[in-house]
Amino acid sequence: MPFATNGDVRICWESFGDPAAPAILLVNGLGSQMTRWPEAFCKVLTDKGYRALRFDNRDTGLSTWFDAGDAYTLEDMAADAMAVLDAAGAPSAHVAGVSMGGMISQVIAADHADRTLSLTSIMSTSSAPGLPQATPRAMAVLTQPTPDFQTDPQAHTAAAVENALVIGSPAYPWPKGDLAVRAKAEAERAWNPTGSGRQMRAVGATGDRSERLAQITAPTVVLHGADDPLLPADGGRDTAAKIPGAELRIIEGMGHDLPPALFGIVADAILAAAARAG
Repeated sequence: MPFATNGDVRICWESFGDPAAPAILLVNGLGSQMTRWPEAFCKVLTDKGYRALRFDNRDTGLSTWFDAGDAYTLEDMAADAMAVLDAAGAPSAHVAGVSMGGMISQVIAADHADRTLSLTSIMSTSSAPGLPQATPRAMAVLTQPTPDFQTDPQAHTAAAVENALVIGSPAYPWPKGDLAVRAKAEAERAWNPTGSGRQMRAVGATGDRSERLAQITAPTVVLHGADDPLLPADGGRDTAAKIPGAELRIIEGMGHDLPPALFGIVADAILAAAARAG
């Protein structure tokens, strides 16, 4: 599997579809690996004539892991994404990100406008002060560690499944057993339990992006679940209101995840933004 480099940071990435086709850069959320953009989802995009690029953010998956006390920002993570485009030979891309990945995508669209063909910000936020916060139970999904996979894989998998159900989509449930299969596969591929904390600090270090959002010129679609307990829908509404010309899509019954039943809705938002870019 190829790696891109940003200074001393190595970023694992993968490409699907025709290398000559317009690229869609898929950016992950907090602590999640690039496999959270499943191959089946990438195929939806490649079947429409696009090239799908996915990658492990720093501190996740097979990309560089950091040590306790290390610090970085969303700007650094956006630079990692640009290194992926360089490695893939893509001068520009349609950029789509979920959750923290949506925040990174916003930074890319504002700070790397020449490389951003369109933006799709999914289940994310502007991080503006005063917006509604996560429910306590949803916040615990981010802050309470799961059991150690190496010493108790069954307990780890069970906790990961329970966490996914807490923030999931009530109208778009996962097929039975799929969440357990995903949790086990992710832990076997790479499990870095301390990486999420550093990524959370990166979000806090970058802070409110409202001024940046006003500078975005790329055609934008903002997609958010009406039933998101982790980043409530007002975060999406605020994001769309601050990006000139952004289209807002609020989906009833959608929470903070990407189950197979939502592939079509999420892909349609990304493709709609790309179509607006011509």
